[in-house]
Amino acid sequence: MRLVNHFIAITIGLLVLCCGDTNTTKKSGLSINTNSKIIQLGDQLNLSINNPKKLNIESVSYSLNGQPIEENYLLEDVPLGKNMIEANISYNDEIETISKDIEIYNNQRPDIYTYEIVNSYPHDITSYTQGLEFYNGQLFESTGQRGESKLRKLEFETGKVLKNVDLASSFFGEGLTILNDSIYQLTWQSKRGFIYNVDSFERIGSFNYGNSKEGWGLCNDGKQLYKSDGTEKIWLIDKSNLTETHHIEVYTDKGKIPSLNELEWINGKIYANIYQRNGVVIINPKNGAVEGVIDFKPLRSLVTQHDDLDVLNGIAYNPERNTIFVTGKNWDKIFEVTISKK
Repeated sequence: MRLVNHFIAITIGLLVLCCGDTNTTKKSGLSINTNSKIIQLGDQLNLSINNPKKLNIESVSYSLNGQPIEENYLLEDVPLGKNMIEANISYNDEIETISKDIEIYNNQRPDIYTYEIVNSYPHDITSYTQGLEFYNGQLFESTGQRGESKLRKLEFETGKVLKNVDLASSFFGEGLTILNDSIYQLTWQSKRGFIYNVDSFERIGSFNYGNSKEGWGLCNDGKQLYKSDGTEKIWLIDKSNLTETHHIEVYTDKGKIPSLNELEWINGKIYANIYQRNGVVIINPKNGAVEGVIDFKPLRSLVTQHDDLDVLNGIAYNPERNTIFVTGKNWDKIFEVTISKK
């Protein structure tokens, strides 16, 4: 167990404790008490009202994220991360609403996964990879850097570029995903994404971001899009109108995982690359729980070492081969790997 703890702390290096505990109070002095500062999935939340002025409280009702709950509530089917408790309090013929923000952590340590290299293939060493995805057996890539950003279709065995579109120099390309024959490509700080026909690469539309901070990674589950913005949040996007409906927050049993970057949907889970770390986390899309971690750091030593070499970025699942393809920014190889639980 000590080795597992060391692996998670050193390899991923981002299990950040963030005990947010914002409690609103008014002139009444009333505030919400919880039974513990560290709250995990599966805990029983015991709520009470701090009443320093000894007011005559007639009734109290609680809600969690707008849904009514009892004062003793089992945290089972709830999202991880920041959640808001509200209390409607009746006293002295008045009704007052107060709130408290809590953070809910996962209640299990992530599993450790190892990988085995099946094969390696050539990759354009000048490509600053931001997104990677297979669709109908073809490999698609989005690259970054202003003036160098591209959308490409590749022959993965040879690295040959089959189709290419350059972005305008004002745009910094980011992640991509493909759904129903449409390619969705993000840009970094322009708060704008582009839509292309998967066969012709003709641009057929665009969309604007909502509350998300920036554009980083993108994937889909066949019904809707999932978008990272460089924080611990993954935003769900309705494919019919391309609006951000809500988000999940990615947490372990120790805290949040920020800097989520490239995303890939694999067998009902979201695989997320962590920016500036050569590791990947496996995320439950229902609540944001990190269920596994993969350390890909050794791969970087297997590519050509040069001044522009950057971090691991790019995850693509090939369902026909049941393998994962990974590469990095300005890497001259793409690695085909299988993974297994340690």
